[in-house]
Amino acid sequence: MRGNRCDQFPLLKLVVAIFVSLSFVHCTTDPSDVQALQVLFTSLNNDAQLTNWKNNTGSDPCGESWKGVICEGSAVVSIQLPGLGIDGALGYMLSGLTSLKTLDLSGNNIHDALPYQLPPNLTSLNLANNNLSGNLPYSVALMFNLNYMNLSRNVLSQNIGDIFSNLTSLTTLDLSNNNFTGDLPNSLSSLSSISTIHVQNNQLTGSLNALVGLPLTDLNIANNHFSGWIPKELLSVPTFTYGGNTFDNGPAPPPPPFTPPPPGKSHNNRSHSPPSRTPTVSHESSTSSGKKLSIGVIVGISLGSAFLILLIVLVLLFCLRKGKGKENAARTSTGNLPIGGEKVNAEMQEQRVKPTASIVDLKPPPTENSTFERGKNGSTKRVKSPITTSSYTVATLQTATNSFSQDNIIGEGSLGRVYKADFPSGKIMAVKKIDNAALSLQEEDNFVEAVSNMSRLRHPNIVPLAGYCAEHGQRLLVYDYIANGSLQDLLHFADDRSKTLTWNARVRVALGTARALEYLHEVCLPSVVHRNLKSANILLDEELNPHLSDCGLAALTPNTEREVSTQVVGSFGYSAPEFALSGIYTVKSDVYSFGVVMLELLTGRKPLDSSRVRSEQSLVRWATPQLHDIDSLAKMVDPTLNGMYPAKSLSRFADIIALCVQPEPEFRPPMSEVVQALVRLMQRASVVKRRSSDDSGFIYKTPDHEAYEMSY
Repeated sequence: MRGNRCDQFPLLKLVVAIFVSLSFVHCTTDPSDVQALQVLFTSLNNDAQLTNWKNNTGSDPCGESWKGVICEGSAVVSIQLPGLGIDGALGYMLSGLTSLKTLDLSGNNIHDALPYQLPPNLTSLNLANNNLSGNLPYSVALMFNLNYMNLSRNVLSQNIGDIFSNLTSLTTLDLSNNNFTGDLPNSLSSLSSISTIHVQNNQLTGSLNALVGLPLTDLNIANNHFSGWIPKELLSVPTFTYGGNTFDNGPAPPPPPFTPPPPGKSHNNRSHSPPSRTPTVSHESSTSSGKKLSIGVIVGISLGSAFLILLIVLVLLFCLRKGKGKENAARTSTGNLPIGGEKVNAEMQEQRVKPTASIVDLKPPPTENSTFERGKNGSTKRVKSPITTSSYTVATLQTATNSFSQDNIIGEGSLGRVYKADFPSGKIMAVKKIDNAALSLQEEDNFVEAVSNMSRLRHPNIVPLAGYCAEHGQRLLVYDYIANGSLQDLLHFADDRSKTLTWNARVRVALGTARALEYLHEVCLPSVVHRNLKSANILLDEELNPHLSDCGLAALTPNTEREVSTQVVGSFGYSAPEFALSGIYTVKSDVYSFGVVMLELLTGRKPLDSSRVRSEQSLVRWATPQLHDIDSLAKMVDPTLNGMYPAKSLSRFADIIALCVQPEPEFRPPMSEVVQALVRLMQRASVVKRRSSDDSGFIYKTPDHEAYEMSY
């Protein structure tokens, strides 16, 4: 018996050990969640309010009870940190929290741009009452499970993107107290579960038609710039607040007779139908003699029978005629049309019953019901998606540009010239006039579709397409005007030394441009390849924030047209080696071009400069061998910086360049990795101005507590 008891102890120890080990496994947090939380912790300035949060190796948020973090197993499913006064930004890795359902960081002091890659499987998102800027991220469009979103009381701006088509579970949407502009997106009409929409205290314009038919119980649109008539359907919403707008008084006018009914709406509205003309039977006639009544009945039955017989005969004649028509059509199809002619004939029949719009008169722009556009040769083609930007007439743009005067030219590219346009309202825009010789007939037919796609590109670092014109054979694009010129001008042509970019400003320009490319390559579906990335297409606003222009224009030029493209390579030196060899341009070719732009920021040199000695004319060939040599690197830096940069930041900047300009495209990193590297660089090299008696320099702090003191 004693031996048996002794034999049981090792077994008992083994069971306890297994139980303990399983409990530890249960508490070990998924590595991707740990990394995402650590980046968030760093971006939030390691806030002291975040109890138990750590940034060291081996951290275990689920096992160590990080404040506000709730786990299920090894996955982080909830982060709730409202009202703690937390400062800082949201970082760049929120999308790594793939199991996160609830994110509540409301009522804090979080600033910087709202990340456009958010946790993809959220059901509840609350970032209200912060200082977040930028626009609504397109990643929201893929958050299919989202049922609550509150981004109120921030400084979000620009148009509200058309991103709601798939959010059929969303019940509450609060975008109030921001700086949103433009019209309400049409995709709001897809919110089949929505009960609450708050967009008050913004700068929104246009009509409320996108909200008609939604199951709303609480709607607040107060203090915007909405106009027109309030749809009568919205007046029945139980809580409806609409003061502070410029709505018209009186009942809304009936729609034009040719206007098709809105999709999904009832066709049985007879409120405007004329009163019935059916005669009523009077009391006197009803008390007349049975003889008179029977005669009337007999006459009525006779006439009705005759009418019925006549109707049957007409139907038979129509069927016989239709049968002969089909037979003749079949003969014609067999005799005259090529293979697939029956399909063409069917499509033409379909087109007869669908609304069409002429391509020479696209004002107003096509709605969702405008399924076809008429080409130059009179044929019709299907437009894949509606245009969500304004339509301009040639006359309007001629007036605004002083008849496209030479004095109004502010730029010129491979597709045409760019003009400054002053409108009577005082608004200044930039108009790109597409050269007719730059597009073939096929590309001309694709212009409206390309405009439709370009109008949907929405990112804080991308110049938005504000409008277009396609009439009388002219094709023009209208963009927001960015007042401070291009990066090329500031780096290579600025005479005023006060316009010199500081080191930190250069890193910010690189980061903003990288974020724009990341959006085009990895957020847009399908990916958008820029194909013409260069410093001349990076425009800077008054605060030196970068805005990438010409996004989406690649759709108007063939990808393998090597003659034109080779000229671009020879002139500017931005294009990747594989493009010069094969004429094929990919997202990795954009990465190479971005590396060249970073070299411009680092050195202040042009990509190709024939005024230099032969060995230094090509910037990439001259600079690449020196990027990993710290002594050579210091000599390469733009002399206008006067040594005002942190050495570690410079070295890391050069490392990123070396990765981007590798000759083999497969070894270049995706833009999301470039963005992460630049974000880490900025976090590690923050510049603090020294407060001394003479205020004569800067001190650069790094995580290693090393300081680089620079004097003027």
